[in-house]
Amino acid sequence: MTATQPRSSGCNGAAVRIRKHATALLFAGTLLALAGCSDSDSDASSKPSPTSTTVSASASSTVDARDAAVLAAYLSSWDAQTAAYSKASSAGTDLKKNTTLRALFDIEHDLEVMRKAGQVTTGKPVIHPKVVKVTDGKVPTATVTDCVDTTHWTLIDKASRKKVPLPTTRLIKYVSTATLEKWGKTWMVTKLAAQMQAC
Repeated sequence: MTATQPRSSGCNGAAVRIRKHATALLFAGTLLALAGCSDSDSDASSKPSPTSTTVSASASSTVDARDAAVLAAYLSSWDAQTAAYSKASSAGTDLKKNTTLRALFDIEHDLEVMRKAGQVTTGKPVIHPKVVKVTDGKVPTATVTDCVDTTHWTLIDKASRKKVPLPTTRLIKYVSTATLEKWGKTWMVTKLAAQMQAC
């Protein structure tokens, strides 16, 4: 759910961190860098777009199937993250199905902070992922670019069900990138990073 930043120390720092993080959750990691960015209007040119490649008609179906498998793994990871943040716990979710331990580290830390603060999320982010690059090799890799909209993904106090105040300068819609690797027949999210860019 995120791009890594130095972590704050102390309870107050953790509470501030999770408020900032929850405004731009995603994917896996810490999106703290986005909390201080303004939610300025952006034109269509700032939206991520897939790289264009020329392929033969026979290769096209193979590329489409590969890209579909990458996106399915990415979406599965997002669904599991959303479920985990909704209860501040990864227990009972499919996070490990398509997300590696390296990518899970920041998510688990954030979930722990949320539990201590008595906070969870409601609603869901709206995402628009596109496969922009796939590299063949001993371990095939893929890069996905996304525009994450957190408008209806809300951090709340678990007990009162009231919204947690968040910085007005946060990015509500932001560009995020993910790296995936193919482990056997399964694509796994290995890294999630938010970009300091509105979309």
